Amino acid sequence: MIRPADLLRETPQGLWCEPGGFFIDPVRPSDRARITHGHADHARAGHGAVAATPETLAIMAARYGAEFTPSRQVLTYGEPVRMGEVSVSLHPAGHVLGSAQARLEWKGLVITVSGDYKRRRDPTCVRFEPVPSHIYVSEATFGLPVFRHPDDAGEIARLLASVAANPGRAHLVGAYALGKAQRVIALIREAGYDAPLYIHGALAALCDLYRDHGVEFGDLRPATVKDEEGQKTDFAGRIILAPPSAFQTPWARRFPDPVIGFASGWMGVRARARQRGAELPLIISDHADWDELTATIAECAREAVWITHGREDALMRWAELQGLEARPLSLAGYDEEGE
Repeated sequence: MIRPADLLRETPQGLWCEPGGFFIDPVRPSDRARITHGHADHARAGHGAVAATPETLAIMAARYGAEFTPSRQVLTYGEPVRMGEVSVSLHPAGHVLGSAQARLEWKGLVITVSGDYKRRRDPTCVRFEPVPSHIYVSEATFGLPVFRHPDDAGEIARLLASVAANPGRAHLVGAYALGKAQRVIALIREAGYDAPLYIHGALAALCDLYRDHGVEFGDLRPATVKDEEGQKTDFAGRIILAPPSAFQTPWARRFPDPVIGFASGWMGVRARARQRGAELPLIISDHADWDELTATIAECAREAVWITHGREDALMRWAELQGLEARPLSLAGYDEEGE
């Protein structure tokens, strides 16, 4: 009898596929790694060989340098490859550019590892694709019924309404450098806002990478005190995007009476919004909310669900009520706070 642990099991280093001879998103350097997406808690430097989508490999090269691994293997969505005794294919996760679920098939058993994912449309990446499996390994960052994210377009409309109502104030929006910042920019453009958007220097390289992969952002300008002609930049009535870490630096004090906003699923928690000093909390998440998590498990888990890095108890109870076997995975080193 084949046991699931014979195909995939948790270790202190991450999920280990014994018959394939590789880890999935290992937290320490490994000989062979299969990476689901480019966020630093999943895609780390120092592996001997890395297999991922071309976009994820490009993100890792941008972050860690072109020689981040001695060997890389490009995996395109939906094309199975043989790794040891295992057939492996990647499928869109809808989280950020290049994000992927990893489907493993061995001796008739199918286990899919979601990585981080969301179900709703994102103009900057390929939409999530359901992957029915015997066992589905799901994240649970927002795994409580209280987390039901509002419509993205409505949150962007709130931002643009505030800009229109406060023409003398800059709007400073915190957004994580990979995925969230690019998504917010694209959503602002889809809403019809065509004025220049200003970005912190820490966002520039990844915005350029997204553009190289066909994502359009319109007029992006550096959020510097003086423009290219040496004239002082007037940020009143403008939108500036920056990583959250920049808000605690002198850089953030150059803007006129700024409206502070943050784009995150955690902005639905009032205490988190107050902690960030957010006058304009924008509930825009790159992770699945409760309804998306339960819909995904119902659609993808045929026999069992394994739940990782998040709030497992409520989701496990929900799955058990649906007749599914459910268990938590004790995986350390993944960041459930950031997006």
